[in-house]
Amino acid sequence: MIIAPSLLASDHTRFGREVERASRSGADWLHLDIMDGHFVPNISFGPEVVRAVRPLSKLFFDVHLMCSKPDILLEPFAKGGADQITIHVELGEAVAPLIWKIKSLGKKVGLAVNPPTPIATVQPYLAMIDCLLVMTVNPGFGGQSFIYETLPKIQQADIWRRELKLAYRVEVDGGINHQTAGECAAAGADTFVSGTTLFKAPNLRAAVKKMRKAVNEHDPALADLAITEHRPDHPQLAL
Repeated sequence: MIIAPSLLASDHTRFGREVERASRSGADWLHLDIMDGHFVPNISFGPEVVRAVRPLSKLFFDVHLMCSKPDILLEPFAKGGADQITIHVELGEAVAPLIWKIKSLGKKVGLAVNPPTPIATVQPYLAMIDCLLVMTVNPGFGGQSFIYETLPKIQQADIWRRELKLAYRVEVDGGINHQTAGECAAAGADTFVSGTTLFKAPNLRAAVKKMRKAVNEHDPALADLAITEHRPDHPQLAL
């Protein structure tokens, strides 16, 4: 199990101290959301921020590129200290070359899928990646509510992993709190990105510990329950 606080929800006036706080929290990874204002309607931070905070932490840096032209960013983020670089399956024909470029830079590869995108679009790349990120909100802004209709995607990602005997992680990001983390774990997730719930907590270490406990205590029976209870029609979602 991996708990990854998302720096997007931290105090942006004190990035260095927030990274150090995450490092002392008992978390496993630090998640860094990179937004370009084109692929998503928001702008966050660039490779120089990653480079600046890299010496402050030994955490695994999980860099998520929500960018329309990630090809020009891969090397700067790799040099800046990323351990894993995640791109989006929505980039279509560019996905395979981007995966190989990330590998050539010596970094782990993540592949993300948005709520409106069918989970089947990731299937051709499963043997090529280290992590499959199922977005559980529409990306672009922190603090959104978890979209329960994404749970079947998590379940399918886990089924494929077991059937194909692959080792990619199943990561979730968006609206992840102590309750939804457990529900995602029940569906098959093993890597949990959480911004608001962790960084906005008065005690980050206690919040990480509570989330880890919620995941550890999940009941696999919750998966079917959550999926059947939260499946209203949603025009912007696809399996």
